[in-house]
This record gives sequence, C-alpha cells and structure tokens, in this order.
Amino acid sequence: MAPSDNTTTIPDTSAQLLSLVNQAREGNRSALTQLADRFQQDIFRMVFYRIRSRVDAEDITQDVFLKAFQKISSVKDAAKFRGWLFSIALNRIRDFQRKKRFRSLFKNEDENIESHPIEKADSDQPEALEQVLRKDFWRQIGLILKKLPTMEREVFLLRFFDHLSIKEIAGVLKKNESTVKTHLYRALAKFKKEPAMRQLLNEVNQ
Repeated sequence: MAPSDNTTTIPDTSAQLLSLVNQAREGNRSALTQLADRFQQDIFRMVFYRIRSRVDAEDITQDVFLKAFQKISSVKDAAKFRGWLFSIALNRIRDFQRKKRFRSLFKNEDENIESHPIEKADSDQPEALEQVLRKDFWRQIGLILKKLPTMEREVFLLRFFDHLSIKEIAGVLKKNESTVKTHLYRALAKFKKEPAMRQLLNEVNQ
C-alpha cells in the first residue's frame, strides 16, 4: 500500500511532530495550524464517541484546540503533546457532561422521556463510521459501557476508541501505568462476559 499523505499516520514521537510543537510553543501560527490539522479528527472522534452529538462534538473540538493553543507554552516535553491534548479534551467533555446534567434538572419529565441520545446519534455518525458499523452498534456498545465503573470505562475508551498507549493514558488520567492496566484488564473481562458483546463480534465478523 502506498504511503498516505495524511499526517495523522506519522508516529506521534516523530521529529516532525516534536518540531511542530516546539515551534508552536514559540508562537508560530503555521505550526499551530498544522497541529490542529493533524489531531482534529482524532479529537473530534474522541469527543463524539462520548457525547453522541455531532454539533456539540464540533463545538467542543474547537474549544479544545483554543484552550490548547492558549496554554501550549506550558508543554515542557514536546513528546507528551498528544497525551496532553487528549487530557484537555477529556476535561472539556466532563465539563460538558456536568453542564448537561445540570440543565436536565430544569427539563420537564416529558422532555426527559423523549430524550434518547445514543439511539439518535446513529444519524449523526461521521460517514467513515457509518460504512463499518451496524445500525444498532453504538446503542449496544453504550449499554455495555454504562455498566462499567467510571475509570474502567474511561480507560477502555482511551485505549480502544482513541488509540492511546498505556503510557499516554496514564498521563491523561494522572494514574500510574500498572493502575491503568488493571482497569483495562477488568473492563476487557467484563466486556467478554457480555452476551451482547459476543453477538456484536459475530455481526462485525460476518
């Protein structure tokens, strides 16, 4: 297969990335733009997986990069930029979810009953996801994820949905690597025990 021109295929520890981060720290606008282009789809996908709304995910993604570029001078080690960026995204997601829960206190009961965020999100999925996932995939995945404790769910998502390494996840969550591995193994064990998960694997492999 011929190499892709998409810069997201370049390893995150590459000399090019380190150079871009260092230039961005010095205020180079071109470097900032290139970093945004490089990671925008990854951050959008991370946000979308969690909140299931394309419009809100787009807004949060923009906010993540705005926050990141305002604070990029605080990045002491350019090699840790990717994990640092994901930690900002995770914080923005949590802020959004807290605000959403707060607003829900003021909705009437009928509005709450009519609200089905995971099912409704099927029509909002990016085209690339629609091509490979079945119609009810996210609904079933969401139901399984809801059964996991918060830390197990977050580690699982960061590892398998956002493709972060164990080391990067440890940085994002401010936990040591052994703790991350423990939560990941527990989440995997619970996923494998779910009948719905075995059904999903059969469907995907058809």
